[in-house]
Amino acid sequence: MTRPIRDGLELTEEQREFVALARDFAAREIRPRARAVDEADTESPLDLWEKAAQVGLASYMLPAEYGGGGVTDLVTQCLVQQELCYGDIGIGNFLTSSAFFAEPVLALGTEEQKKRWITPLTGPRPPVTAVAVTEPGVGSDAASLQTSAVRDGDSYVLNGQKTWISNAPYAASFVVFATVDPALRSRGVTAFVVDRSTPGVTVGRPMRKLGQRGIVNAEVFLSDVRVPVEDRLGEEGQGFYGLMRTFDGSRILIGAGATGLSRAALDATVAYARERTQFGRPIIEHQAVAFRLADMAARTDVSHLVTMRAARLYDAGIPCAAESAIAKVTASENTTWVADAALQTHGGWGYSREYLPEKWLRDAKLEELEEGTSDIQRLIISRSLTGSP
Repeated sequence: MTRPIRDGLELTEEQREFVALARDFAAREIRPRARAVDEADTESPLDLWEKAAQVGLASYMLPAEYGGGGVTDLVTQCLVQQELCYGDIGIGNFLTSSAFFAEPVLALGTEEQKKRWITPLTGPRPPVTAVAVTEPGVGSDAASLQTSAVRDGDSYVLNGQKTWISNAPYAASFVVFATVDPALRSRGVTAFVVDRSTPGVTVGRPMRKLGQRGIVNAEVFLSDVRVPVEDRLGEEGQGFYGLMRTFDGSRILIGAGATGLSRAALDATVAYARERTQFGRPIIEHQAVAFRLADMAARTDVSHLVTMRAARLYDAGIPCAAESAIAKVTASENTTWVADAALQTHGGWGYSREYLPEKWLRDAKLEELEEGTSDIQRLIISRSLTGSP
């Protein structure tokens, strides 16, 4: 990086090794593929998924007792995620998506369930997995899920429609969040692991998106899908807790990924401003450009610092819903601003698809929308200030 972010953290030897591994992988494997994956539009780079698995980057965050790398602290995960997303945020998020599936299993599952569903994720050719929460009429308000789960003897029968499900076209299994009673709202939300081959499970066509095309999304339809009771995670009504625990951590990781994108845009723009000349001198010497670069650096630093604060609180077991929301809203909105500033500084070349700034801007916008929009994050923060439920 042109100007390292100084945060006062003293990294362990293990942390430095994982960061170096991710940085090298991003430079060698991810960045060279960024434009091609974007142009492919609706195809995830499954070959990179296998390469990441072979070097441990697809499972380093999973517990060692199930075969993972055992790096379960969020501080290290954020540092690694930054490096991967510095290479490309869509690909970086795809390569570590096993963690999103694993989190509710680890939070709610029995020991047998953890061994059954987490262990395969740590092998040299792990299956792709997905988490199915969002519905056509239900986005950020997860307590109002309409997908139904009706107990029928030793099984549950699931019916409903999920949308914008990341990895759905490739997923071998899903953690599906449904409700045993919509009137109970959050107290009715229950989680199930559903195998893709289960009768009644149908996956729609890949959705065409503005950015982050390395992760492919699709709808998932559940029609009288029978799920054994032993595939339920936790008790009835415990799913919402598992989901919120997942979001508290994943929103912090979104902040880390967004910071990685900001770093990439800042570095590329500084290099361009040093080389590009206008009116007889490098544009970095023009005050307007120099001040824009200063703002890009400041926003990137702030994103990193609030993200790492939230990660440290999370690792310490301290409730941090507000800090998680602050990390996500700050880093996501900052990365959109930084990407736009990169495009502006590159001028017409930034608008061209031969260069990455236009892609970075498209990629950045998703961070303001996924796993709770910026409006929802502000609502979480405001409730922490007022003590509202």
